[in-house]
Amino acid sequence: MDNRLYTIPNLLTLGRFVLVPFVAWRLLEGDLPGAFVYFVIAAITDFFDGYLARLLNQKSALGAWLDPLADKAMLLTVILLLADHGLLPVWLALIVVLRDVTVLVGAAAWLHLTGHLDVSPTLGGKVATFAEFVLISLLLGQHLLSAQIVMAFPLLILITAALAAFSGTQYVWRWTLKTRAWLKTHPPSR
Repeated sequence: MDNRLYTIPNLLTLGRFVLVPFVAWRLLEGDLPGAFVYFVIAAITDFFDGYLARLLNQKSALGAWLDPLADKAMLLTVILLLADHGLLPVWLALIVVLRDVTVLVGAAAWLHLTGHLDVSPTLGGKVATFAEFVLISLLLGQHLLSAQIVMAFPLLILITAALAAFSGTQYVWRWTLKTRAWLKTHPPSR
């Protein structure tokens, strides 16, 4: 693990945080093509930060924390704004927010219980995040798409919702198993 703050992957992740207000600004102005450009740049940095961390042997605990937080900041901001503008259903935004709040509450409870927290996303969480990035990219870039893809939005929304709900359930299951195992070896003092 690399303990340096200023690694290329960490700087890319920090750049993703910087892009959040720009995407939000373009959405608030009703400029979907402009939001699309900033969002795609963020998605590309999301791919490259992980890739470069492995390639350059620059994986870090800080990066493990920053990467999912940058994803959540971007995705929640955009999903909530798109739902507010009527471009995504509110129920999808609620599922995504509920999943993310559940993950954060579970992480906080685990940290409180054990005094430490290892950040390691589940496969379901990674797939759900990927689906959210794809759905938003297609929605923001719909001016570039064919009518057949635009007609598939309802199906893409349902798939994204199902994956978000599944990943939330997977995290609850994971925290439950970890907590039970930890409590067996660390019984509460009375």
